[in-house]
Amino acid sequence: MSQFRTPNPYDALPELPTLKVSSETFTEGQTLPTAQTSGKMGVDGGEDQSPQLSWEAGPEGTRSYVVTCFDPDAPTASGFWHWAVANIPAGTTSLPVGAGTPDSGDLPQGAITLRNDASFKGFVGAAPPEGHGPHRYIFAVHAISEDSLPMEDDSSVAFLGFNMFFKAIARGTLTGLYEA
Repeated sequence: MSQFRTPNPYDALPELPTLKVSSETFTEGQTLPTAQTSGKMGVDGGEDQSPQLSWEAGPEGTRSYVVTCFDPDAPTASGFWHWAVANIPAGTTSLPVGAGTPDSGDLPQGAITLRNDASFKGFVGAAPPEGHGPHRYIFAVHAISEDSLPMEDDSSVAFLGFNMFFKAIARGTLTGLYEA
């Protein structure tokens, strides 16, 4: 039996070719560093700093990427979206540490950051409730067959997911853990 309360939500999506996703900040299944936890949500020393992410180039037909971070173990019926960036140009295959900080200037031109579930546009770090057990923070990179998805300034991550469903041609994930 898994130590997690919920299944991996990406297992329910159609299979796609796999993109290799890596990070200089953490490795698959490793506890996220303190910089990737949330000071805004009460974690002592948390910096709400997005990790460095790299991915291999998508398959032929890749025109853009979407990067998200999702916690399926949050005590809600819908999990918790920590970060979502759409319309990343196809020539981009990495993001530096802190690219998710609002107004950092580290996202490529044309990329659009959506509001996370903490109600701001940027990366909000890990902050599971104390004693709730380990949470997974799934960083996903989707290769998209369009230059851009139809996102408005106030689009939700669910709307992004709906549009991405029809245009994703490859996907890779990297999962970090955190427990309070």
